[in-house]
Amino acid sequence: MDLDAVRTFVAAADAGRFQDAATELSITQQAVSKRIATLEKALGVRLFTRTPRGAKLSIDGQAFLPHARDLLRAEERAIAAVRPGRRALRVDVIGRRLAPAALLGDFHRAHPEVELDVVTLFDADAAIDAIRSGTIDASFRAVTMPGRQLPAGIRGARTVDDPLQIGVVRVYDEPVELLTGPAHELAAARAVTPAELVGHRIWMPGLVPGTEWGAYYDALAAAFGLTIEITSPDFGTGPLLDTIADSRSLATFVGERTHLVWPADHGLRRIPLRDPTPVYPHSLLWHRDNPHPTLAALRDHLCGGRSSGTGTWTPAWA
Repeated sequence: MDLDAVRTFVAAADAGRFQDAATELSITQQAVSKRIATLEKALGVRLFTRTPRGAKLSIDGQAFLPHARDLLRAEERAIAAVRPGRRALRVDVIGRRLAPAALLGDFHRAHPEVELDVVTLFDADAAIDAIRSGTIDASFRAVTMPGRQLPAGIRGARTVDDPLQIGVVRVYDEPVELLTGPAHELAAARAVTPAELVGHRIWMPGLVPGTEWGAYYDALAAAFGLTIEITSPDFGTGPLLDTIADSRSLATFVGERTHLVWPADHGLRRIPLRDPTPVYPHSLLWHRDNPHPTLAALRDHLCGGRSSGTGTWTPAWA
């Protein structure tokens, strides 16, 4: 439907005279008459009855008026949804139960007035392309920094090769933990070292070759001589936890801030890794030309959140 014609109809209904509507809309009275005539033809009804004193809504015009107002309000909402400074800040997180979603939740609690639109894209390639196109405003990802190369045989972790376009700041190094069932050999340990995991079966069916998280765990396995299995389909978190809970030999890796819920009788154990502590390098990415005012507040909130230091490990490419 022609929203200019609908807007003209509402203005004429409120003003009661076509001339007054023309003045309000900064168009001619002839243009008002033409738009309303076109709308009446499209609807197949008369919206106004012309009188010597102006224009009076017909029965059909009275019936159409509230819907016309709804159309204009919908137009306003549609424009606000994509207008920088008015629409919600669109931020990509790798998963809604993972650390980036928790970081974004912390930001929202600190700034409850801010509107957020949280999305989940597949990998760093998709996120960077969406930032370039303006589909999203920011993303939490692990990326290869300029000038760094991935080790031979390890793919993934998109290089941000245009720093003048894409801004990147490392915001959180998340400690990786071991998750075991109660019968696992390491279940009673207060902490374990990566070296102590050599020979143990680490099961991570959600790893996808070519993604940044796949590259991270490939590098972790190579650095410490670990065996990470991705066999069998990925049926989601629930079946993974069920399997780990019942297994004496399988364990998996999870991030410290990964939100997991399991039945009490599962008895799962989250065991810190030490000497060194592997940390997953979460960075915030955004387009430097993006004018959304909330971006600066998000960056300011996240700055200083990086927690790595001595005694930690992360891939050389990060």
